[in-house]
Amino acid sequence: MKALTLALIATTALGTALYNPTSASAGEVANRLERQQERIYKGVQQGQISPAEYQNLQRREASINAQRQNALSDGHLSAQEYRQLNRRENRVSRSIYRDRHD
Repeated sequence: MKALTLALIATTALGTALYNPTSASAGEVANRLERQQERIYKGVQQGQISPAEYQNLQRREASINAQRQNALSDGHLSAQEYRQLNRRENRVSRSIYRDRHD
């Protein structure tokens, strides 16, 4: 199982390094934000996310969305902008998971 996980991570990292994001990737970022919002709302509805945690997650999501809008002001995401947004979304995703499972 561990070897499979490492292989998947290596494949994903290689694919990400070779992939040159374009404006299509902006849709991926937006779709991910929507899915994360759904996870947050489900956590609140199920009582797994406290009001303070909710406020923090919403603030962070809004910041990512503002960064995405700013990055798209020239019409496309550069590779660096895409990596930066993806990294921030990964961090928020982990926070959502932790908040829902604490």
